Formats: sequence, structure tokens, C-alpha cells
Amino acid sequence: MLNNIILASKSKVRKNILEKNNIICQVKPSNVDEDMVKESLLIEKATPEIISKNLAELKANKVSSKNHEEIVLGADSVIDLEGELISKPHDRKEALLILKKLNGREHYLISSVCISKNGSMIWNYTDKAKLKMKNFTEKELEHYLAKISDIALYAYNVYQIEGEGRELFSEIIGDENTIMGLPIQKIKEYLEKIK
Repeated sequence: MLNNIILASKSKVRKNILEKNNIICQVKPSNVDEDMVKESLLIEKATPEIISKNLAELKANKVSSKNHEEIVLGADSVIDLEGELISKPHDRKEALLILKKLNGREHYLISSVCISKNGSMIWNYTDKAKLKMKNFTEKELEHYLAKISDIALYAYNVYQIEGEGRELFSEIIGDENTIMGLPIQKIKEYLEKIK
């Protein structure tokens, strides 16, 4: 297997998933202005899935254009709540608002990945997981947020499926790695093909 790739992401969770699967990666964040890209795509009425795909490709291509001949992996995850895009919170107040919005409702977590070489996409894949959040009082949601560190909160969206976040849901349908931001099985299958 091609076990040396560049991960165009600061995400420790994504790096850990790759390493657990014996894929050695060098981390080179893309520093793409995600908010600006999302705003521009939302003006064009892009769906959350299209936004996720575009961001994954943009990140991979940006890093790939500076690292010729290297295999670069870009990734992006968003929440789709009945067509509404929900991004990572910028502060705790916003995190609480997001949890209140998801409270008692079904939504999709969409994770897109893109592999680029020489500045162009050579492969991409998008996966979805369906989650249904239990009903909580505002106090319970505040209590949940108080248990999560700032680093975890801003890095992994408002819930961490691998930690405290599992308790928020009555139903989870889909791949856990997708929910954590990297549908690893499909990535491994592709890397196996091109090695």
C-alpha cells in the first residue's frame, strides 16, 4: 500500500485514523478560508454535500500544487440539517445554538475526501451517516458542553462520536470513521489500486 501521503488538514482525528490504518502521513494544512468558500457557495444555492466536496477538493489541490508527484488527501465534513448547512462553531455560544437546533432531530453528517496529484483531483468520495439526536433540556446541553475542552469543541464540531458525544444520540446509522471525518475504507481501497 502507498503508505506515505500528505494530509491537507490539521485534524488530529483524521491523522489518527490514517495511522491506525498503517498509512503514514505528513501534515500540511491547506489554510483555505473555509468560511469565505462556504458563503460564496451558499449564495449559489449549493447543497451541504456540494460544499463538502468542493472544500475537500480545494484543500487537496492547493497543497498538491506545491507538492508535485506527492499524493495529497483533502477532507471536509459538514452537517446537513434538512438542507441547511451547519459548520463548526466559532465559540461556545454558537456551539449551544447548534446543539439546540439539532436537539431531537435527524440530520446527516457528510464527509468528503479528495486525493490530488500535481495540483489536480485524481479521485474523490463522499459518504453520509444519519444521526438522530435525543431530546435534551437547555441545561443538559450546557452541561454536556461544559465537559468538552475548547480544542475538542472547535476541532470536531459540536459532538464527538468517539467520546462524550455518543450519549447525545438515540440512533446512528453509518460508518463511525465517516462521522469522525474520514471514510477510511474507500481511501484504503483507492490507495491499494494505485500503489
